[in-house]
Amino acid sequence: MKITDIKVLPVNSFLYVKVFTDEGIDGVGESGAWGFLPASAEAVETFKTYLIGKDPLQIEHHWQYMYRCFHFRGAAIMGALSAIDIALWDIFGKMLGQPVCKLIGGVRRDRIKAYATGMYFKKTDDAPSVLAREAEEYVKLGFSAVKMKLGQGEAMDAACVKAVRKAIGPDITLMVDANHAYNSTRALRVAERIAEHGIHWFEEPVPPEDIDGYLEVKMRGPIPVAGGECEFTRFGFRELLSRRAVDYVQPDTCATGGISEALKIITLASVYNVQYIPHVWGSSIALATALHVLAALPDFPLSLDPIEPMLEFDRTENPFRTGLSRQAIEQQNGYVPVPMGPGLGIEIDESLIERYRIA
Repeated sequence: MKITDIKVLPVNSFLYVKVFTDEGIDGVGESGAWGFLPASAEAVETFKTYLIGKDPLQIEHHWQYMYRCFHFRGAAIMGALSAIDIALWDIFGKMLGQPVCKLIGGVRRDRIKAYATGMYFKKTDDAPSVLAREAEEYVKLGFSAVKMKLGQGEAMDAACVKAVRKAIGPDITLMVDANHAYNSTRALRVAERIAEHGIHWFEEPVPPEDIDGYLEVKMRGPIPVAGGECEFTRFGFRELLSRRAVDYVQPDTCATGGISEALKIITLASVYNVQYIPHVWGSSIALATALHVLAALPDFPLSLDPIEPMLEFDRTENPFRTGLSRQAIEQQNGYVPVPMGPGLGIEIDESLIERYRIA
């Protein structure tokens, strides 16, 4: 089998990649280079020159070549590499008639517990009550875990968290995400004010470059710390993990190096006994990719009572998440079934790509 062509299309908020072979089996991938789509598309075109005529099943070899060729050049390059890697795994699974999760470790679970991501900033005086109503809707839909955004200042953050916790009750898992809005001093003040509401983790409390800040919030704060969506490859995660800067590590498979690199980061996280909970944002491709990785994810910790992994399930309006796959990926009573068809298990509606593509 040989790669015959690669099609790359920037589509509004993500990059769609399709790899074709001479045996009529094709694979799809997605780049997580948000905000850098033209640069990522150009990188895919450059990789295409190398990949045409190559065996698509030499996945690790191709990954190493692309990485060494460009070394680390930031989100655009890694997003392109990630998209191609995901597409090659899709091809591998389709060729064998097997889901990707079976090829990367086996099916440890066929459905994944989901947490609803939403409750973004509301620039209004009644933001706490607005967010509380939104959180209640997620619970009514069957979610047993939800995540809300922080970063509007200590007082407003505290008021919003209090309102959401009151609305969802004590038994629903609640996470908060500041998207690196604070330095360690302010993040600690926020953590102290919201800890009484039983926060499962405080995500990206400080900028990703501030490893010392992460350490300070983790060591001095009352809430477990999560981070990693802005990090790339096992080399980037090495410092985050070796310095014990996070309690939960959150690579994004579409940005950090694809499925091949996600497997290496999973192994690295296990060495440091840190739970792997991937960041997920994008289209049906990103969602299916995360589901396959989580389906094969080893139990954590290795005990008689492992902690159930979770899938980030964004609830904001996104036609590419809800309509790109002809097979709907939806939650059922707080769980999302893993698409068990060959490859990623989804069929892409390319008419949606054409409708929104950027010329």
